[in-house]
Amino acid sequence: MCHTNITREDELTERLFQGAIHALELYSIYLGKELGLYEALHAESRQTPPQLAARAGIHPRYAREWLEQQATAGLIVVDDAGRPADERGYTLPHDHLGVLLEQDHAAHVAPFAHMLVGIAGALPKVVRAYRDGSGVPYELYGADFRAGQGGINRPAFVSDLAEQWLPAIPRLHARLLSEPTRVADVGCGEGWATIGLARAYPQAEVVGYDLDLASIEAARRHAEQAGVSVRFVHGDAVDFAEDGFDLVLLLEALHDMTQPTEALRALRGALSRDGAVLIADERVAERFSAPGDEIERMMYGWSVSHCLPAAMVDPNSEAIGTAIRPDRVRHMAREAGYGRCEVQPIDNQLFRFFLLQ
Repeated sequence: MCHTNITREDELTERLFQGAIHALELYSIYLGKELGLYEALHAESRQTPPQLAARAGIHPRYAREWLEQQATAGLIVVDDAGRPADERGYTLPHDHLGVLLEQDHAAHVAPFAHMLVGIAGALPKVVRAYRDGSGVPYELYGADFRAGQGGINRPAFVSDLAEQWLPAIPRLHARLLSEPTRVADVGCGEGWATIGLARAYPQAEVVGYDLDLASIEAARRHAEQAGVSVRFVHGDAVDFAEDGFDLVLLLEALHDMTQPTEALRALRGALSRDGAVLIADERVAERFSAPGDEIERMMYGWSVSHCLPAAMVDPNSEAIGTAIRPDRVRHMAREAGYGRCEVQPIDNQLFRFFLLQ
């Protein structure tokens, strides 16, 4: 009997090999999304490569290769692999629609592909930033990253925010339902949380703010398409100029700010007498340890390639990075003048919630 000793080198080699496979499959998902191939497959129950090419408007040879790759990866199914290449029928399984196609579905993680493509395009600039200590402005990560970030948060922001997260804070939820209130969504990105709030709380005046102009323009388009009445403002949270808000939301935005403590101080001045700030940020471990779990690994992956470089554009940046830990949030809240900073009992795998008053 032969016993094979698996070394740590073998394990790491296999891990990186698998990582390359997964990255390449995400790039293929990017192609499918950008070219409308999943939509075209969904439009008819079974399609051959020539049929998909005609429906999606792409070259037949590319259609065949992409379909074969998707079937090999298990993302779609082929009815008879033994048929001639252009006669094989391919189908997008019903169970994969939410993941790959339905943008509001809780399992819709296909936008990871766009985020990775955006980061890949900016990596040479990240390399330079590491060498000279500068940063990489958010806009240089491009439209792909922006759309991917908005898309990955969209299901939670349009649904979970008003259906699960805010109801878990009963006093706040009841006030939003029963009284005319003012709500600010700061760091709103492409506006999905702002839109979700306006739908769920029709009595509230909801305003979205973001420093990235392209995100604000996208948010305005999304709101118009959704038919909701909201306002979007291009501006920096540190220079927040409005006041009288009953609730300020910072959803996965605090760790990206160059001056988060100053932003929290400015937002405290924008609150009404009984107003509060609700922060949702990464649910990393309470303290650093290594090796980390998959959530910790993913957050540090975003941090080294995007979040920290984007924050380092300001020479005086607090430079938090994606792994924002509870003690850091509490410290910033105290420095910004808040009397209370409490972690909220909201069950979520990716986000930890803080209520500041």
